[in-house]
Amino acid sequence: MADTLSRSRDLDKLLLRPGNLVGPRFEPGAELRDDLQAFAKVLVVGAGGLGCELLKDLALTGFRNLEVIDMDRIEVTNLNRQFLFRLEDVGKPKAEVAAKRVMERISGVQIVPHFCRIEDKEIEFYNDFSIIALGLDSVEARSYINTVACSFLEYDSDDNPREETIKPMVDGGTEGFKGHARVILPGITPCFECTIWLFPPQVKFPLCTLAETPRTAAHCIEYAHLIKWDEVHGGVAFDPDNPEHMKWVYDEAVKRAELFGIPGVTYSFTQGVVKNIIPAIASTNAIISAACALETLKIATECSKTLSNYLSYNGSQGLHTEVAEFERDKDCLVCGPGIRIELDTSITLQKFMDLLEEHPKLRLSKASITHRGKNLYMQAPPVLEEMTRSNLSLSLFNLMGKLPKDVVHVNGMTIKNDQKFSCLRKLRVVFKGVDGVTDMDTAGGA
Repeated sequence: MADTLSRSRDLDKLLLRPGNLVGPRFEPGAELRDDLQAFAKVLVVGAGGLGCELLKDLALTGFRNLEVIDMDRIEVTNLNRQFLFRLEDVGKPKAEVAAKRVMERISGVQIVPHFCRIEDKEIEFYNDFSIIALGLDSVEARSYINTVACSFLEYDSDDNPREETIKPMVDGGTEGFKGHARVILPGITPCFECTIWLFPPQVKFPLCTLAETPRTAAHCIEYAHLIKWDEVHGGVAFDPDNPEHMKWVYDEAVKRAELFGIPGVTYSFTQGVVKNIIPAIASTNAIISAACALETLKIATECSKTLSNYLSYNGSQGLHTEVAEFERDKDCLVCGPGIRIELDTSITLQKFMDLLEEHPKLRLSKASITHRGKNLYMQAPPVLEEMTRSNLSLSLFNLMGKLPKDVVHVNGMTIKNDQKFSCLRKLRVVFKGVDGVTDMDTAGGA
């Protein structure tokens, strides 16, 4: 009992007494602390350098129901900054080891690990959490989780977000001695897509330099990755998360470097170049994680106003922090009310999917479509594809229960900056001539 009181002492200072900066629904008392521990459920996405810190910080902050998802296994190069891992853990799933270590150190916390890709989970899996905390090093992964969280958002007839459908996210990121922490409340604050410009494009090398006059280790690696792979494995897509694929690129890069007398090609550097990974600093991870954990606590309890809405940190020369309030893009394709598409009641599901591929703002291929939690068509796994294949010839109007208008969610592949990536889009479908619905955007417009 004494240990429990000691551990909650600092938390009680925030939750047991009123203040001038608290939220409108904040009610101080021991019940709030108990509710935090009993009912708040947080998902940590990523169990790397930042994810390890975040998982530990959330557990120490008072959250008792945590889950963590990560698809990677522990490597020797992780051990200098991912403090939950040991040498004997090399080769084991990061999520499973991180969950086990935190539960060993902090009594009373329950952490469920998920060793898989974030895309492997059903969309509804993410709706089961009060808050989603991101500790990712990939723009694509952030974008995917952002679209998933925004897909739960619903708007009323006046295009105002319904509060009960808002899925809060706390996003942290680090690059060497720099980092950021941000709060994303879909429909209220800017989502990740609204401020995608904050992330600079990946450095690209001219193909002629890679093929003819390589000068650096990175040139040799990108030659093996972008040119040699297609020559040898024509038709087989390179998977940066496949260890065998990465090892092949590394071996070819070493041969290329030896041919031109270029030093510096290592396996870890190959991973960094191919995946655009920037070396992490443990102290930066700790600072950004602390900020993210505090914002998660604020959202869950309203013990203080949340960050509004982007904190940047720079520790490369002294110490500098700054908070910027970015504005939400009201026409955002992800967190906005959704693209309006007007259709005939006779259009089939297959024709609707063809329209999505031709739509100038969507360009969605290999689409999987859901409506109110029901799978209308699923590209994968094969058993679901077979079960929903017969719907392709049916009218979308009938499949949507003959509703004059409603929202459907589409998960598919799109192209951005010459790269294919998976995305989730929310579409407001309106059927012409039903209940007097008129003057809406056409399928090719919006």
